[in-house]
Amino acid sequence: MIQPQTHLNVADNSGARELMCIRIIGASNCQYAHIGDIIVALIKEAVPNMPLEKAEVVRAVVVRTCKELKRKNGMIIRYDDNAAVVIDREGNPKGTRVFGAIPRELRNLNFTKIVSLASEVL
Repeated sequence: MIQPQTHLNVADNSGARELMCIRIIGASNCQYAHIGDIIVALIKEAVPNMPLEKAEVVRAVVVRTCKELKRKNGMIIRYDDNAAVVIDREGNPKGTRVFGAIPRELRNLNFTKIVSLASEVL
């Protein structure tokens, strides 16, 4: 569960290293973001000489959470960190590679480009 002021790792090579959630996009009174939700985030740490810079506001998709994800078949998936992928307004990722494991549920939420860039899909 991601809420405002939560720090997240970045799971792609867009140039950002760490994000801080500012707002969850969706319902007006939505308190928490789960896997597949879009958030507005602030870049807290960035790689030098890259297009994205520190203190820039971006959109991102949550791809991993420490809170477990329960599937209909009874399987529970839990990750070690909270991570997101930086996207543009159309929902395409800004990076060209996605690091770490990505859940299969993102394919059903029309983030097929992120799933195709990922090295591992659970």
